[in-house]
Amino acid sequence: MSVSFCGLELAHRVINGSGTFDAIAARRAFGAALQEDFPFAAYVSKTITLQPRAGNAPPRLWETAGGLINSIGLPNKGLDAYMAEDLPQLTGLMARAHPPEGAHQSGPAAGGLGAARGFPVPVITNVMGSTAAEFAALVQACAKRPEIAAIELNVSCPNVEAPAESAAQIVAASRLATRKPLWAKLSPAVPDIAEVARAAQAAGADGLSLVNTIRGLKLDARTLRPVLGPGQGGLSGPALKPIALAAVANCYRATQLPIVGMGGVQSGLDALELIAAGARHVALGTVLFADPDAPARVRAELHAAAAERGWRTYEDAYAVAHEEALSVGTTLDHRSSL
Repeated sequence: MSVSFCGLELAHRVINGSGTFDAIAARRAFGAALQEDFPFAAYVSKTITLQPRAGNAPPRLWETAGGLINSIGLPNKGLDAYMAEDLPQLTGLMARAHPPEGAHQSGPAAGGLGAARGFPVPVITNVMGSTAAEFAALVQACAKRPEIAAIELNVSCPNVEAPAESAAQIVAASRLATRKPLWAKLSPAVPDIAEVARAAQAAGADGLSLVNTIRGLKLDARTLRPVLGPGQGGLSGPALKPIALAAVANCYRATQLPIVGMGGVQSGLDALELIAAGARHVALGTVLFADPDAPARVRAELHAAAAERGWRTYEDAYAVAHEEALSVGTTLDHRSSL
């Protein structure tokens, strides 16, 4: 039993966030063991740009009480080198990779979070351009490679005055360049993310990735100067989770597109909350830097969290937060009368 997302058949519901898991480096470190027990149902590449990028000057990372601020700067080899060097390695790795066993049995695992051998691990390539035309060029190149199953558009909405219009232009240009599934990865740092999601859907997006990081700043305690080389960076980790939940819930109601929920997932309960808010799949990111075993742990905890609530499958949990029932508002009303 597999789980469908934008036409892809995935072995379970957990994938990686772009730029948080280097599968090629992991293969060098762990060898065949990585392929025998690959932690994700799909592999999302780091962001690829048309030209090579060296990334930002160090320091690039800073841990905070609520997560991690990064200003890595999207370092990558550029499109041509990715296609010639990285993609063949990723394709070879994923073709032989096996998602974890032990899923398709009675109980919550039968709903698709657990995995079973026999389902391939598709490669999703994340791309970013500075204009809609650059996005289209990247997507067109990806469309020519059968090894790439889907494309994630790193939509940063550079036109802050009209983020929905900017996203629509990027998605529309990309849609003309391919028939492959397109996911739009959106930033929560906009006045109305649901409006942006509706614009992306109207322009041809097949799914959404929610959410990207939000802007953060860390000052040195002694000098009161920015710690990171470029100054500010993107905040991820637990502090992002309430923002991600709100974005997933709002975009589910606005579009009902398939959603990959991400932002602050540290546990199975975090993942279950995103599914309840309207996410079909969940991506792990910052947690991987501290806990390489997080994928297996989160899946196991997700099984347990679903079972504790009496759900046989994860379809029972999907978008349950939107059902008419006891709500946060009801609880707050009750408390206000005390």
